[in-house]
Amino acid sequence: MAGGSAIRGSRVGAGPMGEAERGEAIARFRISYWCLNGHETRPSFADDGTVDIPEEWDCPRCGFPAGQDKDNPPSPSKNEPYKTHLAYVKERRTEAEAKKILEDALRRLRGDDD
Repeated sequence: MAGGSAIRGSRVGAGPMGEAERGEAIARFRISYWCLNGHETRPSFADDGTVDIPEEWDCPRCGFPAGQDKDNPPSPSKNEPYKTHLAYVKERRTEAEAKKILEDALRRLRGDDD
């Protein structure tokens, strides 16, 4: 029975030697973003002049939006609760309108369209 390593024939440090095989890495820069909870996030961006820097960045720790102004971070957006189809219908119709529509539909089903 052969036992041993799953990476038989390898040695520590084996593999690509770095930039010679992958090419040179592009210059990068970091920008700090702060969320309402005071968490700092520092994503890096390519320094080639073609990148549009976003105004806000999602905080990876709490999920709140983060901005570049440490003293005035953006506030989280308000999520509306889930509404059922009936809730949307009730926003558009009054109780009297709903009763009239129901009566008209029942009259048509019964064949009272005289």
